[in-house]
Parts: sequence; structure tokens; C-alpha cells
Amino acid sequence: MKKIKQSESLADLAYKTLKEAIIHGKLKDEELLPEEKLAKQLGISRTPLRGALSRLAIEGLVVLERDKPAKVSSFSKERSLDFLEIRSLLEIYNIEKIISKVDTTFIEQLKKNLVLQNKAIIQDNYDEFMDLDRAFHLLLASQNVNRELQEIIHRMNSGISRSFLILSKTVPASAVEAYQEHEEIVHALENRDISLARNKMIVHMNNVEKRFLTYYA
Repeated sequence: MKKIKQSESLADLAYKTLKEAIIHGKLKDEELLPEEKLAKQLGISRTPLRGALSRLAIEGLVVLERDKPAKVSSFSKERSLDFLEIRSLLEIYNIEKIISKVDTTFIEQLKKNLVLQNKAIIQDNYDEFMDLDRAFHLLLASQNVNRELQEIIHRMNSGISRSFLILSKTVPASAVEAYQEHEEIVHALENRDISLARNKMIVHMNNVEKRFLTYYA
């Protein structure tokens, strides 16, 4: 990992750097994160590092235990399915809540994200596609006035993105399907069709689980 150059708080920068490393698999499941070694790698002191680790622990990406080094969380099949179930409920509920707040500006933001998703697929850049996939769902959540719900959806997407690293061999095959499902959700939102938008999100989340399970088939 590259050393941090300060332009915002060191704790925030350490958090973002470590989170990216975890989500993209540079730090592996159950890998230990000794403070002294990690602080040296990042070029910061232990205090901001501890703040970053605490935030990552809240999001479920890091495990903190007394008198032991922090470690990267492990996402088993069972735990990943638990995350997916919770995430599905939240995403479907969120669609119902935001439909009345959809405007032209928001639809354009979603469409811009879709353009970038398609570009990532064409360029075979599936790390980028995963980032844009997550950003798409966080953008949907951003329209909900319930800040706590926004935060929970953010945590669910961050955690599940980590477990989806094991899908690296199937992402190329499933990215086009996911992109098309996103398109259908945006189309339903653009037409203010709450029933269709809800159904399209249900289909999408069910397919996300099916694609996830192909790894174990």
C-alpha cells in the first residue's frame, strides 16, 4: 500500500486506504493488521490508524478483539447470504420510499453511472464495475431522508462487496446481466412506476444471490 499524503484528516485517509485494500482483496480474509507494521506502511501514527480501524469494525470489514491485533473479517457462504438477505430487504424498501422524490437530476445521475458501468464492462475492468455497482445502490439510498437507513445500506453494500471478491471468476459473465437489471430499475423509476420499480429490484436482488451461489455450485 502507498503512503498517505495528508489533504484531509489522517484517520479519514487511513480509513479510505484500508477499506479500498480490503474491498479489492489486497488485504485477505482473516489477515492480521498489527498496528505498528500498518502505521509504518501508511506513514502515520497509531492514533489515526486506530480511528480508521474502529470505523472499519463498525462496517463489519475488520474484527477488533482486546489484546489482539485487528484482522480482516472473514465472509463465509452463510454469512454472505445473511448479508444478502438483509440487503435485499433494505434495497426493496428503499425503492418504495424514494419513488416520490425521483426527479430529472437524479435520473441523470443514475444514467451517468450506467454509462460508466457499461464502459467498464467493455474495457473488461471488473474492479471498476464492482465499484460502480456499489455506487449505483448507494446513489439510490442517498435519496432516502432516513440517514440511519442510508448508513445501514452503505454498510451492507461495503460488506457484501468484500465477500463478492470470491466471484472474481464469474463477474465477467454476470456483469452484463447486473447492468441490464440496473437499467430496468432506472427505467421504472423514470416512469414513476413504483410497482414495477419494486419488482425489478426484487428480481435484481434474487439474481444477485443466484450469481453468488454459482461459485459454490
